Amino acid sequence: MGTDRATGKTILAVPEPGGALERMADVTALETAAVLAAIVGEILEAGNASDLELGAFVPSLHASLCEVTEVAARLLSADE
Repeated sequence: MGTDRATGKTILAVPEPGGALERMADVTALETAAVLAAIVGEILEAGNASDLELGAFVPSLHASLCEVTEVAARLLSADE
């Protein structure tokens, strides 16, 4: 679909800020965060998970929080 100006390599897609690919990535990040929050919420409500079991979710929760924060920051800067 184009050539990367920096490397000269052929690229299959040229994502543009605010384009369809970015929107799809944002929707995926938000859906993933919602599912992860629901799963962890159910586990916490059940109240019988060990610290080790809960700790297994920390990397996923951190990654999801980072993605959602990026989406929020991008949307807020677009509104300015």
